[in-house]
Parts: sequence; structure tokens; C-alpha cells
Amino acid sequence: MDELELKAQLERKELELNALLEITQSINNNVPEESLYKIFNFTLRSNLSIKKLALFVYDEVWNCKVNFGTQKNFHKLKLDDRFTLIRNMHRMEEFEECEFHEFDFVISVAHKSDTLALIFVGGLNQNLNNERDDSIKFIQALSNIIIVAIENKKLVRKQLNQEAFRKELEIASDVQQFLFPGRLPYTEILKIEASYLPHDLVGGDYYDYVPINKNQFLICVADVSGKGIPAALMMSNFQASLRTLLRQTPNLKEIVEALNYQVMENTKGEKFITFFGAIYDVNLKTMVYVNAGHNPPILIDKKNGLRLLEEGSTVLGAMNPLPFLNEGFITDLDDFILFAYTDGLTETVNENNVEFGVQSLLDYFDKNSSKDIRTIHQDIIVALDGFKGKNGYRDDITMLTCRVEQT
Repeated sequence: MDELELKAQLERKELELNALLEITQSINNNVPEESLYKIFNFTLRSNLSIKKLALFVYDEVWNCKVNFGTQKNFHKLKLDDRFTLIRNMHRMEEFEECEFHEFDFVISVAHKSDTLALIFVGGLNQNLNNERDDSIKFIQALSNIIIVAIENKKLVRKQLNQEAFRKELEIASDVQQFLFPGRLPYTEILKIEASYLPHDLVGGDYYDYVPINKNQFLICVADVSGKGIPAALMMSNFQASLRTLLRQTPNLKEIVEALNYQVMENTKGEKFITFFGAIYDVNLKTMVYVNAGHNPPILIDKKNGLRLLEEGSTVLGAMNPLPFLNEGFITDLDDFILFAYTDGLTETVNENNVEFGVQSLLDYFDKNSSKDIRTIHQDIIVALDGFKGKNGYRDDITMLTCRVEQT
């Protein structure tokens, strides 16, 4: 090697080292991803005799981030799936004819078993093997530094998004807790017990106890389609509407019609709510109820035994006006227990994919309705946990029990 060639090689190495130093400094200065791609583009076009290049990076899907010197616009072309399997450098002649054949080589940037990026290169000096090999090593070094830096940026961004989402869930969970009554009555005449087992941090179940006047109170259970923050916000709006309507009228049919309209307006028919609401009058010993597409609650009283409360309508929010709306009316009701729940209870499945079912509840209450309502909830939760075995719960579970003893 003569003196001129040696000097040229040293100058080239110095340029490459300076380029790597500039890249490192840019990364330390936390420049945006787009700036890193621009530096990558400029560095390779300036320091190497590359005539053609396309850099594809995987970010959910494969996208071309850098492209120059080609006949085709690779920013608009879809990556051939065959290239995603490679882990090293390959000559393009190893692949069947395709749109990428205007390049000479494809170089992979991989981490463990994942391919992070692919660099398609054309126009390297084919006659000088040493120079070509040095150029490829520089491309690999530069690509690895930039792609790893960009992957780290994605990871940090993902962690920040996850943290923000976690905080949103916590806020939504706190909001949801305010939906539920802070205290439930537990007197000689009236006892109410509720259990709520959310499937996730935020669920779409709702229960309530609302005193209307000194003689009347409402109890209800509802379940919104969907889960997460949207379901919690929808249920929050539903609770506010219900309580506002109760202050305006004690007519349960009017309340249900208004709730259906509100849900329909808010969701445009894309979501719905199942709802069971009952108003009990202590003096008159009567119960008025509407079941809007909800799992029928179980009523047990000494005079009539066990029955399911099914009168009502279809789900709320699916259509307006409701196609039908009936009101259940029960008289001479002074000593009873009412058990309402959401479908997460009966639809829990065991390891044989068999549902817990309504019959399991009916069999339990046929023998145990005289138990304390807190014990009843504990019994059902224990039975459900044993029934599901190693399976997880698939949905939120809500139980609301009301016992009235006036005799």
C-alpha cells in the first residue's frame, strides 16, 4: 500500500470515528428520532460511496425511514416478508427477482431473535474487497447504534404511556368507588349487603341504595357492556342520571324510559346497560320493579316462597323508545330477602367449561335463605371460588342482597 492510499484510508477512518462520535453525542443530547434518521442519511451519503440505500425499521409494522438513489420510492413500497427472517448480511442474488433487486446487499440489525431493522445497500465498490468490507462494517456499526437508541426511545415512551394509563385507571377506579353508596343500612327491619369483585382495576358494574323518603327506598344493580375506563365513565353518568331522576319522580317506568333515552344519546346505540331497579314501600309493604334485560334477581318470602323477578323491558340504550315496558308489582311483602347480581357470577366457568349457572343459586337459597345476608355473600364467594378451580374470573361480579323483616 503506497503512502497516498494509506493516507486516504486514515482519513476515511477518522471521518468514520468522527461520524460515530457525532451520533453518540446526538443520542446523549436526546435528539428526536427523525433527526437520528437524518444524521444516518447524511453520514452514509457523505462518508461512503453508496449510491443506493433503503432503511426499513420495525415499529408495529415495517416502514422505510431512509431512502436515496433508487429508481423506486421505497417509502411507498411494502417490505417483502422474506427479508424479515434474515439475521446477517446477504447478497440480493440469493433471493428471487423482486422490487428490491436494484440493491446489492441486505444487512440485518437484530436483537436476540427479533429483527429490528434491514438496510438495503447498492453501489459499494465491488472491486476493492477490503474497502467494501470496511464500508459494510461501518454501516453495521452506525445502524446498530442508531437503531438501539431508537428502540430505547420507544421503550421509554411505552413505559411513560403505561404509567400514564395506570394513573388514569387509578383515577377511574377512585371515581367508580364514589358511585357505590358509602354506607348501607343494617337495622332490625332493613339490612342490605353488597359485594363487588372487579375483574380489572376498573369495571362496568354498579349497585346502589337510595332512600327516596321516610317510607320508600330504591335498590338497583346494573351492568354496562364493555370494560375499563369507558365503561366506568358511562356508569358514572348513568348513576348521576338515575339519582337526578329519583329527585324528580318516584315513577319507576318514567325513570327507566328517561334512562334509556340518556344511554342512547350518550352512546349512539354502540353500548347498552342491563338494569334492575326496585322501589320498596315500608308502610304499604309493596315492591315495584323493572328488569331491563338484567339477570332476574331472586326473591324469597315466607308466603310465596322463591321466584325470579323478570318483568320489565329490554336492555337500555339499544333502541328508543323501548319496544315494551312492563312494571312488576308485588303486594303484601313484609318479610323477604331479595338477591340481585350481575352475569359475572352465573357465567363463571370451571375447568370443564361449565357455567356456575342460576340453578346453583336457586339450590343454595332453597336451603339457606334464613342465614345472615353477610354469611350468604361469604358462602357464595367461597362456593364460586371452589367451583372455578384454576380458572380466572372472566368478568366483574356484583351481588346485592336486601332483607326486610317487619313481622
